[in-house]
Amino acid sequence: MARRSADIDGMLREAVGLHRQGRLREAERLYARVLKVMPDNFDALHLSGLAQAQAGRLGEAHRLMARALRINAEAADAWLNFANVLQALGRRAEALAALETALRLRPGDAEILRAKGEALLAGGRIKEAIEAFEATLARRPRDADALRGRGLARAALGDAGAALADFDAALAIAPDHPGTLYNRGTALLALERPAEALTSLERALASAPDNAQAWNNRGRALQALNRHAEAVESFTQAIARDRRYADAYSNRALSLLALGDYARGFADYEWRWKRSGMSDPRGNYRAPLWLGEYPPARKRILLTAEQGLGDTLQFARYAPLLARMGATVFMEVHPELTPLLEPLAGVAAVVARGEPLPDHDLFCPLGSLPLALKTDMATIPAEIPYLAAPAARCGRWRARLAAGAGKRVALAWAGNPRHPNDRNRSLELAALAPLFAVPGLCFVSIQRDLRAGDAACLAGQSGLIHLGAALDDMGDTAAVLALCDLVIAVDTSVAHLAGAMGRPLWVLLPFSCDWRWTAREERTPWYPQARLFRQRAPGDWQDVVARVAAALADFSRA
Repeated sequence: MARRSADIDGMLREAVGLHRQGRLREAERLYARVLKVMPDNFDALHLSGLAQAQAGRLGEAHRLMARALRINAEAADAWLNFANVLQALGRRAEALAALETALRLRPGDAEILRAKGEALLAGGRIKEAIEAFEATLARRPRDADALRGRGLARAALGDAGAALADFDAALAIAPDHPGTLYNRGTALLALERPAEALTSLERALASAPDNAQAWNNRGRALQALNRHAEAVESFTQAIARDRRYADAYSNRALSLLALGDYARGFADYEWRWKRSGMSDPRGNYRAPLWLGEYPPARKRILLTAEQGLGDTLQFARYAPLLARMGATVFMEVHPELTPLLEPLAGVAAVVARGEPLPDHDLFCPLGSLPLALKTDMATIPAEIPYLAAPAARCGRWRARLAAGAGKRVALAWAGNPRHPNDRNRSLELAALAPLFAVPGLCFVSIQRDLRAGDAACLAGQSGLIHLGAALDDMGDTAAVLALCDLVIAVDTSVAHLAGAMGRPLWVLLPFSCDWRWTAREERTPWYPQARLFRQRAPGDWQDVVARVAAALADFSRA
């Protein structure tokens, strides 16, 4: 008996040595030999389960560890390892229960507290996770994994600045950790510091070149730097590592479109339905989806608005084209757009979202029409104007605008504050002050939603007529644009409306703008009459406004 016990101890010591060297298969064989002789040996069961988990065989790991804990339920390390297996199996509630047991056996243990924080974070219990990570750091201030975990939790709460501080602190301890470098780059993207994000993400990829998310975020950083050709390559690298990575396809589409590669761009654009956080409303329609597979002649086709007002106005131009191909065209759009789109040539009926739909044979989202009709830069339907202000509305606003002296310039300086890129594309009214110094002009504010400080600025401008909230819908906005000599707008629905109406239009654009305004040109094929004023450096609206003011002076004198 003594000899057999010694042999088993020796085999266990040898197995543990092999296990520590990463020679898992050899260690597992020795653990199995021990268990053949002593089926209830706690150490062999627990350590064999750990080796199975490290080899990715989670089901077998769970079976072995559960057996071990039935033999000895007082081993905190075993409960910790068991919790990790449960977490990997997606059994989060059981994993947390196992960690609570481990903490009861070893109160205040930093490693168990950190594991608890990671489990809470994975379960979306963000504030509790932060508490667990902070308890870990109180006992072990230089725990890089706890710092990284707290950073991820803070990022999940939208506090990218605090997250960045945690990632930097973790990198001070473990400078080349690829996961921390990746998360740091992601936080820098959220803080709109793309050049620094690019550096961090490239360092992460140097150590972990198969991280598809890092390639995707590197592409996003390059997009923000207006380096779209390089961004396309980065997204392609992400897709090579994950063929179903919808975010990478969708992001690559935007860069391809900005570069004018519409064939590949609109094909990738169809992945937009599957990207993170996106719901796919196409399943709400009973008719078949049409993407140009066959001619639509003699078919009733429903065109559905899927995105914002501007997108709907931009792609509405395709409706007359489909009608000329022999289709009966219906449109389902935002309620505020129905007065504008009802007179659109070739459209049989326009319904507002939520209203009963007309009988139809096919449907197509408006944003998919360029793909369905094989649009390239030379074949964009540009029969402008294709929209007009309702005649009855113009009479309502003509008297209101008659009080102004000089050429009328309509202004829209901000878009929807909920737009993900609103901070870059919108500005404060005060930033446009140099425009108001140009003589011979009457400015007309069509800005419906005012930001902090805008009201005070409006009150101080005697030569500015503010219509704002008096505009009931886009039909009213169109009437005002029809009565103005020039429209100056940031990238918002007003720019698309003015473009579709063929009104003289100047668009103020951020350094890296939406694809439809192209990557670098001064004109866009979607609205050929529009003049584009781009930032020459990220965030530099002052230079843009100065150039617009100079152009306005010429416009006023002309």
